[in-house]
Amino acid sequence: MAANLDKIMKPKSIAVIGASTKDHTIGSDLMKRLEEYKFNGKIYPVNPKGGIIQGLQAYQKVTDIPDEIDLAIIVVNAKFVLSTIDQCHEKGIKGLCIITAGFKETGKEGAELERQLLEKVKEYGMRCVGPNCLGVVNTKPDIRMDGCFAESLPERGHIGFVSQSGALGGGILNILKDLNLGFAQFISIGNQADVNAETALEYWENEDDVQQILLYMESIQDPSNFRKLATRVSKKKPILALKAGRSAAGASAASSHTGSLAGADKAAAALLKQSGVIREFSLQNLFETAKVFANCPIPKGDRVAIITNSGGPGIMATDAVSEYGMHMAKISDATKEKLRSFLPSAASVKNPIDMIASAPIEHYKQTLETVIADDNVDMIICIYLPFLGLKDIDVAKALMEIKAEHPEKPVIGVFMTKNEFFTKLSDMDVNIPFFMYAEQAADGLNRLNQQRLWMERSEGKIPVYDVDRAKVESIIKKAIKDGRAQLTTLESIDVLNAYGIRACKYGLATNEEEVVNLGNSIGYPVVMKMTSKTTSHKTDVGGVVVNIKNEEQLRKEYKALLARLEEKGLLEGLEGVIIQEMVKGNREMVCGIATDPQYGPMMMFGLGGVFVEVMKDVTFRIAPLTDMDAEEMIKSVKAYKLLEGARGTKPAQIDQIKETLLRLSQLVNDYKFIDELDINPLLISETTGEGIAVDGRIKVRMDEAKEALGCSEMCATCGAC
Repeated sequence: MAANLDKIMKPKSIAVIGASTKDHTIGSDLMKRLEEYKFNGKIYPVNPKGGIIQGLQAYQKVTDIPDEIDLAIIVVNAKFVLSTIDQCHEKGIKGLCIITAGFKETGKEGAELERQLLEKVKEYGMRCVGPNCLGVVNTKPDIRMDGCFAESLPERGHIGFVSQSGALGGGILNILKDLNLGFAQFISIGNQADVNAETALEYWENEDDVQQILLYMESIQDPSNFRKLATRVSKKKPILALKAGRSAAGASAASSHTGSLAGADKAAAALLKQSGVIREFSLQNLFETAKVFANCPIPKGDRVAIITNSGGPGIMATDAVSEYGMHMAKISDATKEKLRSFLPSAASVKNPIDMIASAPIEHYKQTLETVIADDNVDMIICIYLPFLGLKDIDVAKALMEIKAEHPEKPVIGVFMTKNEFFTKLSDMDVNIPFFMYAEQAADGLNRLNQQRLWMERSEGKIPVYDVDRAKVESIIKKAIKDGRAQLTTLESIDVLNAYGIRACKYGLATNEEEVVNLGNSIGYPVVMKMTSKTTSHKTDVGGVVVNIKNEEQLRKEYKALLARLEEKGLLEGLEGVIIQEMVKGNREMVCGIATDPQYGPMMMFGLGGVFVEVMKDVTFRIAPLTDMDAEEMIKSVKAYKLLEGARGTKPAQIDQIKETLLRLSQLVNDYKFIDELDINPLLISETTGEGIAVDGRIKVRMDEAKEALGCSEMCATCGAC
């Protein structure tokens, strides 16, 4: 289906339906842009009055056009759009770009109109950009299509840009020259009734003219499909995204730790990260990064050399490089010797290489040429401050000459000079990205390195473990029978156990003698936890007692628990008490699942216990997890240093913790109706280093669970019901 976009993005003929002679109308501006940008195909204006528009014969109906038409750009009133699509079908047109507004963005009636529009598009085998969009652009010399109504003509480049906002896309087209960037193709997706960001990703995957992809998104329609496509495409070329709408509204309504920490934006962030998409949080950063990718190859490593004519900025650049976790390159002895042969004795040939303030253009050229040749160097920052009458633009030209001769390594210029310098650059064909500050350069190199690491990263696998699904289904059916969405503590631990997740040795007791027998069997010290069908947070009512050292203490604590519950009126819901082995360990982690309405189940991992919602040292990924996802989750939290074995503690079994996350991922993938799940804490044993589930709680979505398990209130065939 993606190949069908050729009719939209590479048309040989365009009908502008709604073309107009009236100035400052969309129908008029579209015709002017197509003419001014010198579209290489044929243009056919369509207007009920006929006549001449922009010097071209206008046709009263699209079916009157004698020649074949690839693309129809539609700018008629919304009430005429459906009949216009019928006429386009009659004419054999397969590509539509519907500029017209007045669809789902206006409310219920508009949404119904858009539904009918899409129905026709699918029925007729068409592809459609819009409705309610700015248009489409292809700057390739053999096409030259400016099929949108932005004020400025597009600048030529190798970026594919998708914008969900037409106005924003138009604004960007207007400032491309100032940004020193150019587009290969531009698609304003508008209401994305048919063509959306995923369609563009698939279309541009093997489009050589599109060397990087930029996305402005307010929503992701199909997160699963986006993940599949973006993961594949980002291995071939960079994808940069500005995802708007970062509100966490609604998170506070969740009852679990995982749910309360999982805002709407965390799901989007997890999805983009897992897909290899580089996320930016401002238009400025989006285009600064795009400028870097437009002018720099992907580096072979993360070793950075800094060339400067001033010590201070060189040190600041070094700090910025180090803060991103990249490495300062160790300049080889041969390179140092060559640098000493032409630099003054006061210069420093260590990294950062300080040529001192008197450095002439020749020193800039020779130093850059020498450093590029050093095999220990992967990327270079070249800093210029104005001294001794040296002209910034002359230095920039000299650096670009060297870069043209040695395009194999990224070079970024930092020119702390007047704004006039950057204005001059906008009129030049540059091959180096230039910035005002060293921090911007370091950020750009970090993005290059991020793309390198992603392209080198293994795709990962989603393992499948042997589990006891029958046991899990029996447990959930029992809860459904009781009308409970929340599983008891015992049920939750039993589910984890059925999926091979290491939990404390445990048993359920419903009277004092059973309590004592279990304690003696497991071995002291033990932990006693209430499990109730009505009380979820046990610690709030004194329902957890730890470090019970002998039988006498166990009897005493059991009686005291019953007394507390009776006093609070909570005894009726008590299912019993769980007697668990007491695992010794000071390192408490948390892992869990929360469901985002759009993105589906999200996995969480991080620092747990009582600190989970205070420190918020957690990370999220969308399920299902690959083994690479699970490993990155564990290593990305600050608490990872604790897991490695800080201050002489036994290192955690990272592979076993990774398997725990993967088994949880399989659980939620098998039972998509699980709404929330917490293992808090996942205690790291001081003796074995295992991550052991000390406590668990699971909540399901009742209606979905009933449907998935073939269970209903009136079900007579289900034993649990």
